[in-house]
Amino acid sequence: MESKLADMLLAPETANAKVKTHVAECDACRQKLDELRATMALMDAWTAPEPSPYFMTRMNAQLDEVRQEPRAGLLERLRARMLYGPQMHVRPVAAMALTMVLLLGGGAYLGISNWDQPTPAKPGQAAVVQDLQLLDNNAQLLDQLDAISGNEN
Repeated sequence: MESKLADMLLAPETANAKVKTHVAECDACRQKLDELRATMALMDAWTAPEPSPYFMTRMNAQLDEVRQEPRAGLLERLRARMLYGPQMHVRPVAAMALTMVLLLGGGAYLGISNWDQPTPAKPGQAAVVQDLQLLDNNAQLLDQLDAISGNEN
């Protein structure tokens, strides 16, 4: 009902008939509406104080002082922007830097650069020969193949 009281205060002719009858019957709502009307009357009677006649003179003098100050250097402006500027531009840069640190650190930890790579085929050597050499070097694989072939016979 309090939201409808504001409507009745500002535009009583457009208020709903049910709201008008409720305010006429309810003492608490009528008292609240009277308090709102008294507040609005006080606000209408209030006048803003006049500004000092020297306000603009002092304001212009301060602006002139600021304009005459030497401009800050590049590093000082960057520092001020980082300290007092919006922090939204720092988040993507920080996320990218953290990602790079994790990738480089993880890569160094895992030793990606030291992985055993298969020996490249010599020019003129057939792929079958290279495959046979790899099988020959892997004794465990040969043992497993022997075990599999022995079970089938």
